[in-house]
Amino acid sequence: MEDLLQVGILSSTHGVRGEIKVFPTTDDVKRFKKNKEYILGTKNGNIDVMVESVKFFKQFVILKFEGIDTLDDILAYKGCSLYVNRAHAVKLQKDEYFIADLIGMEVFDEEDNYIGKLTDVLETGANDVYEITTEDEKTYLFPAIKECIKKVDMDNRKITAYVMPGLMEDITAED
Repeated sequence: MEDLLQVGILSSTHGVRGEIKVFPTTDDVKRFKKNKEYILGTKNGNIDVMVESVKFFKQFVILKFEGIDTLDDILAYKGCSLYVNRAHAVKLQKDEYFIADLIGMEVFDEEDNYIGKLTDVLETGANDVYEITTEDEKTYLFPAIKECIKKVDMDNRKITAYVMPGLMEDITAED
């Protein structure tokens, strides 16, 4: 399991006082009002930062970090990821998982036949969709609904799925 969970990406500067627009990669943008401790993932390693102020603008969160007071100071971090450690992560409900923890899990059908690895989670709005990649590099999309994803065993890093009819049929275009 990942120790750090991404909650945003530093997008562009805002003003000249060291503020930056952050594109949130978390479901709970209100977390930025509650939590003050974050970790910046830079090319030269991780840096602990404390949030001094928070504003919301369209789909962005505008953050001001303590000790970063000028446009030149914040420019160095443009494009960096913003993380929290697990202690500051949002509390999950039953049958909720962090995407970072799901990636790489092995997926089996209900008869325990190996299907592949979970390689991505697509957030569609209605429900998530799990991208499963087989050993022969084919990818299939499984809706993350109870009818399809039967069990997620985090301890053994195993997902049991019902393969709905037509879900894994190869689609070929007719000439």
